[in-house]
Amino acid sequence: MGPPAYFSGDLLSAPRFPSAVRGPQQLSGTPPTVVSAQSSAQAPSMHSLLGRPAFSAPPGPPGQQPLHYSTQGGPPPPQTSPYGSQTWRANSGPMAPPSSIPGSALPPGMYGMQRPFPDQSMTSIPPAIGQAGAPVIGSSKIDPNQIPRPIPSSSIMMHETRSGDQANPPPPATSDYIVRDTGNCSPRYMRCTISQIPCTAELLTSSGMQLALLVQPLALPHPSEEPIQVVDFGDSGPVRCSRCKAYINPFMKFINQGRQFICNFCGLPDETPHDYHCNLGPDGRRRDADERPELCRGTVELVASKEFLVRDPMPAVYFFLIDVSMNAIQTGATAAACGAVSQVISDLPEGPRTFVGVATFDSTIHFYNLKRASQQPLMLIVPDVQDVYTPLQTDVIVQLSECRQHLELLLDSIPTMFQSNRTAESAFGAAIKAAFLAMKDTGGKLLVFQSVLPSMGIGALSAREAEGRANISAGEKEAQKLLQAADKTLKTMAIEFAEYQVCIDVFITTQTYIDIASISVLSQTTGGQVIIITHFQAVSDSAKLYNDLRWNVTRPQGFEAVMRVRCSQGIQVDDYHGNYCKRIPTDVDLPAIDCDKTMMVTLKHDDKLVDGSECAFQCALLYTTVYGQRRIRVTTLSLPCTNTLNNLFRAADLETQFTCFLKQAASKIPSTPLMQVREQVTNLCVSLLLSYRRFCSTVSSAGQLILPDALKLLPLYTLALIKSSGLRTGGRIDDRSFWVNYVSSVSTPLAIPLVYPRMVAISLDSEDEDGSIVPPVIPLSKEHVNEERIYLLENGQDCLIYIGNMVASDILQKLLGISLVDEIPTQFVLQQYDNPLSKKFNKLMNEIRRQRCSYLRTTLCKKGDPSGEMFESCLVEDQNPNGPAYVDFLVQVHKQIQLKMSST
Repeated sequence: MGPPAYFSGDLLSAPRFPSAVRGPQQLSGTPPTVVSAQSSAQAPSMHSLLGRPAFSAPPGPPGQQPLHYSTQGGPPPPQTSPYGSQTWRANSGPMAPPSSIPGSALPPGMYGMQRPFPDQSMTSIPPAIGQAGAPVIGSSKIDPNQIPRPIPSSSIMMHETRSGDQANPPPPATSDYIVRDTGNCSPRYMRCTISQIPCTAELLTSSGMQLALLVQPLALPHPSEEPIQVVDFGDSGPVRCSRCKAYINPFMKFINQGRQFICNFCGLPDETPHDYHCNLGPDGRRRDADERPELCRGTVELVASKEFLVRDPMPAVYFFLIDVSMNAIQTGATAAACGAVSQVISDLPEGPRTFVGVATFDSTIHFYNLKRASQQPLMLIVPDVQDVYTPLQTDVIVQLSECRQHLELLLDSIPTMFQSNRTAESAFGAAIKAAFLAMKDTGGKLLVFQSVLPSMGIGALSAREAEGRANISAGEKEAQKLLQAADKTLKTMAIEFAEYQVCIDVFITTQTYIDIASISVLSQTTGGQVIIITHFQAVSDSAKLYNDLRWNVTRPQGFEAVMRVRCSQGIQVDDYHGNYCKRIPTDVDLPAIDCDKTMMVTLKHDDKLVDGSECAFQCALLYTTVYGQRRIRVTTLSLPCTNTLNNLFRAADLETQFTCFLKQAASKIPSTPLMQVREQVTNLCVSLLLSYRRFCSTVSSAGQLILPDALKLLPLYTLALIKSSGLRTGGRIDDRSFWVNYVSSVSTPLAIPLVYPRMVAISLDSEDEDGSIVPPVIPLSKEHVNEERIYLLENGQDCLIYIGNMVASDILQKLLGISLVDEIPTQFVLQQYDNPLSKKFNKLMNEIRRQRCSYLRTTLCKKGDPSGEMFESCLVEDQNPNGPAYVDFLVQVHKQIQLKMSST
């Protein structure tokens, strides 16, 4: 299954890729079934999504118990794609959510940044950057053409994970690529910061680089990639190492005519189960290796046997908790939430295992009996917000198929029921606790819509922002506390929720401070997500709320998950970073996990590795599909070991290295002064480049800044991080807290545009120049901005549309329906007008929203206005109050390297 398709107006754009419906599980139709072999005398065959045999099966030994294989595509594709041609009931008035466009899934991606070839070792900025012992030459003398910048690539790359029994370096995470799994997993599922592993801890330290994995086990595949195969080992369960419990994979070596196998993680020779035995060929491989996905693919999906079932798989439970306080009612947030929920109900998985519930809250909590035979569901009020309870639990959460009509009636009536509400208080914590009590026996997703600061009951919060601003003059330490949770109440609750497999997703539609630092703890601990729409306006923001909710409940996902990463001898997991709860050191508990969630796994040496050998990593994710099937997603990556520093720098993965820098910086923000975090980020960059200059560079001139070719954009991304909303001075406390929360689980393809946004010029010609939807990318500098043009700048979360002050009035009329730049409205709703230019612009917005899996909020910007200042602050290559210009930053980095070189 792919990301959502977004649309405004009546335009139906053609899909960029062939339509495909793939993912960990389908979200419509019947539950997926495992296709078994036709005869027990043969090993099973795997089938493609269209039913054609993907693997031929040789005869197995007599009496061999067959395994069962199927594609990981779920049920047959429905007649209409979940993001295809169905249309939605539109709300009356201007806040109707946009319809979907037909089309295929495109994984989140920024734009291609062509990686240099592995045999290239450096980029040099010539003597314009000062000579040793002499004043630094002015930055104006640096040739702008020599400054490293992202190079867009419009072509789609084909990537084989291994060839000739060697691992191939992955393509850039931000590029478009199609993967063929030939033994190693797709880099979408797991990437290492270095595609060669240093043999010793000392070598890693000398490089100045990070050694970590970025794991996204349910990531969206490209529509043209083969689906993940499902393997059923029957009652005996998956074949595993008896000592370290690693799962069978392509790098386990079979010996003694196939009667034993050697674990590639702990080295233990193990007995091959009798019903899994197969003779070896002349090359030492099993004769059936290419027909068994677990022996030839880096990623497989295993059917979990009884040993993995602590209880029956949980049903798919969706509980919607809606704020009906005075602020939520008056701003239209309650009506927008009810309208969004009402429309996404038809997207929920069909069948008897899907359950729903609804509650509302202000200073009290209101549950609704959805089982009543009468027309109007019964409201059940819980007035005690200190010692909460759930009334009539069995009637509060019911099968969707039994209550659909009552539920739609209730959601339509809630805004009217509370339209005269004058209660300003919010019992947010108490409402969540009460909803949890209703879900405790089953687990599930609790989706909360919140508009004001929680002010009473369990987990009540105070307006700390005003207190913090008053204390800033006394020192940064007091203000720093605002980025930490106010107390441990919500954290303690969240740990209990995780224990009972309840995931919290919070949709914040606020006008003022709401203390995201405290609220986000609920989502971080339970594997959930925080979505915030600041200064919510019903007219312009209801579509975003609807689309983001729809993607939240329909994206590929799983429940009650446990994840563990195993490493070969010599390397071990140091720590996990992301949205999870950890009860034991080796595993992370995830009440819910979806295709957008990424976990950073830091690694460390516990022994020396052998040069030329391979080091393996395996992520095992045990989870329940939305159809109640218990599965194990096994993702394996085997990389060569090296004792040469030059090889490490050639094998560095720029985007993954930087994403680790980003996540580490974000984790320090709540406890470390911003100035110190910025210095640490800069020092990481300098140390890495210093190591390359000191140990690998063949250039002796001190007047040259030498950059390893694979990491030549690291200074640019480091500068962009320093100027980002997370690290810049000033700004709203809640914005910084949200940034920290978002970064904790952000994927590599979305981490880069978060700090170095994509900017394109809107073509004012109605005809496409090269047939591509997204125009060429422009460097983030004023010198590339022409006041006679219109520019679009997006970072995966927000979209700024800059209107030059000399844009022709006829262009403004065609695109925006206005005649003058001064007429730009403060509330902007993108509309499609009946002209080719407007249709082309809407098509561009659709494509970007589809790539980002997010309904980007649009803001119009103009020069001399606060909106124009916001746009200019995103031009990170220019000097601004948050940091130096890119050229000047390169000079600073070079000077620091020179100082360190001269002091040794």
